[in-house]
Amino acid sequence: MILTARDHTFTFPRRPLIMGIINLVADSFSGDGVTDIVLALEKAHALVADGADIIDIGAESARTNRVAIPEAEEAEQLIRFIERWESPVPLSINTWRPGVARAVLPHGGQILNDIGALPTDENARICADTGAALLIMHTVGEPKIPHTHIAYDDIMVRLDEFFSEKLALAEKAGVHSDATILDPGIDFAKQRDDNLRIYCGLEALHRFERPILLPVSRKTVIGEVLGVPAPERDAGTVACIVAGMRRGAQIYRVHNVRAAAQAVATIHAVLSAPG
Repeated sequence: MILTARDHTFTFPRRPLIMGIINLVADSFSGDGVTDIVLALEKAHALVADGADIIDIGAESARTNRVAIPEAEEAEQLIRFIERWESPVPLSINTWRPGVARAVLPHGGQILNDIGALPTDENARICADTGAALLIMHTVGEPKIPHTHIAYDDIMVRLDEFFSEKLALAEKAGVHSDATILDPGIDFAKQRDDNLRIYCGLEALHRFERPILLPVSRKTVIGEVLGVPAPERDAGTVACIVAGMRRGAQIYRVHNVRAAAQAVATIHAVLSAPG
């Protein structure tokens, strides 16, 4: 299986990829946001040194208790970072708004991380035009609006239906089949048991033959299980990485890259051991 993202190609199977998070906002839920571009670049380079294979940058918080900032402001902050990024490590642009994607991707970025569930083909067409890979995340309804009331009879059945529909939409819009990534959307429009069921049933998504990204880092479901706030969820994050690797997920989006990279290297060695 191959993932093509502009000038980058990843071939699977291989050691899972670590996606390090840079929040160019002041109100990140995990308390690690930074709005100064110089400091953000320093932090991103530190994440690469810790083992990040991809850097995911976002300038608009996904928190539902915050009003969305203007698109021009979001785009400007992302472009300021991209134009100063000199590392060969690829960038993932975290936005769901087509206006922002259209403004930003011509300046760079290898992946569009669309957390909006691809309601139309606009972001897919932008990826097709620029060559960026498209990361499709499952959720329900518009971002920035709470959807905590949503429940499913079987979340894995719903994910299968969702990705079948969205991959077909992306292909029709011109996105190459090697340029898509699937994200089951942990915590987005899901209950605690839905999230846990995803970890147990992840192998069902391998039928799409696309890389699976798990956004495991410091998630609410970890807090619900452990009863701890977001900054204290790194051990739970590592546990979710273990669960994901046992079921074949290929990419992990995390805040604490060093801990995640060490966990991935160790688990990969164990799972690859002869005998």
